[in-house]
Amino acid sequence: MRKFGLIGFPLGHSFSKKYFTEKFEKEGIIDCSFELYEIPEVSQLKTILAENPDLEGVCVTIPFKEQVLAMMDELDPACAEIGAVNCITIQNGKLVGNNTDYIGFKNSLENWLGELRPKALVLGTGGASKAIIQALKELGIPFLSVSRTPKQGLITYEDLFQNPNYLATHPLIINTTPVGTFPKAEGMPDIPVEHLTPANWLYDLVYNPSETRLMSACLEKGGKAKNGYEMLILQAEAAWKIWNA
Repeated sequence: MRKFGLIGFPLGHSFSKKYFTEKFEKEGIIDCSFELYEIPEVSQLKTILAENPDLEGVCVTIPFKEQVLAMMDELDPACAEIGAVNCITIQNGKLVGNNTDYIGFKNSLENWLGELRPKALVLGTGGASKAIIQALKELGIPFLSVSRTPKQGLITYEDLFQNPNYLATHPLIINTTPVGTFPKAEGMPDIPVEHLTPANWLYDLVYNPSETRLMSACLEKGGKAKNGYEMLILQAEAAWKIWNA
């Protein structure tokens, strides 16, 4: 039996376990399982590996994507650039780190934009934003990051209200924050949505609910909006491809 799994804390509802379990059933893959390993400390990954010597691959979620970097024996070049790991391959006792978040986002964004390459505003500067920024760089899309606190090379949410023209000069808006996620679905990143227009493209990494308040605000102004569900599927499939390479 080939074994794969997910580490994180807390795990609660897991997209990965549901996705891979259903994938194995649909595709008749009878010799594979996908388990959840909820650990409060990243150091406990060593215990999981010791207790499960047949583990071939592990997905990594919050809050360990950056913490596991130091535990890797090898890193994919893009992964090293991003500074976060969400997919680990275990080969002959060695841990190889990859980041399929950026692969999933990059492919999803290309599917959506086609040949267009509009300038982007990236809402948030947390771990998720790093993968998105790497994808934008590879696609040749200029971007500005938006943070709550002033930092060199960034703009703040307050700057967006003082100069809402940013929404016109950077028509692609990408929400990398968890704001608006169920069960706090009433939340919305603090941007001047009244200045959104039909020219805006809103990509929200949140996938639950399927239409966030931010997406609704853009759609109401005639713009386009997309949630993060396709990205999740594509990153999971990228992980499966890496594990079976």
